[in-house]
Amino acid sequence: MSRYTKTLTVALIGSVMLLSSGCATITRGAEQDLAVESDPAGASVTLSNGMKGTTPTSFKVKRKDSLTVTVQKPGYKTATVQVTPKVSDNGAAGMAGNLLFGGIIGAGVDAANGANKDLTPNPVKVTLQKSR
Repeated sequence: MSRYTKTLTVALIGSVMLLSSGCATITRGAEQDLAVESDPAGASVTLSNGMKGTTPTSFKVKRKDSLTVTVQKPGYKTATVQVTPKVSDNGAAGMAGNLLFGGIIGAGVDAANGANKDLTPNPVKVTLQKSR
C-alpha cells in the first residue's frame, strides 16, 4: 500500500467518523445537569427515573427524557414539577452545523439521543407550602 493510499484511507475514515456523529452530540453531549432547589432547603427530591437527592442538588440526566420531579419535606405539601426536553438554541445550531457539513446521519444521531435539546425548567425551583 502506497503512502498516498494510506493517507487517503485515513482521511476517508476520519471523514466518515466526523459525518456520522452529530455536532450537538460532540459539543453538548446527550446528558445535562438538572438542578433542583427548594425553599426551604433540605427537601427530599425524587425523579421519575428513580434518582434521589436532597435540595439543593443536581442530577446528570438524559436530555431527551421527560421527568417528573417530586419534592417533599415534613410539614409541607408535596410539590411536583414536569420537566420536558425542548430544542434549544444551541441544539438548533448544532443541527444546522450537521446540515452545513453534510452530516444528515449526524443530525439523526443528535435527534435520537436528544443532544439538540435542553430540559426545561432547569433549574427546577420549588417554594414549598406549609401543610395545615
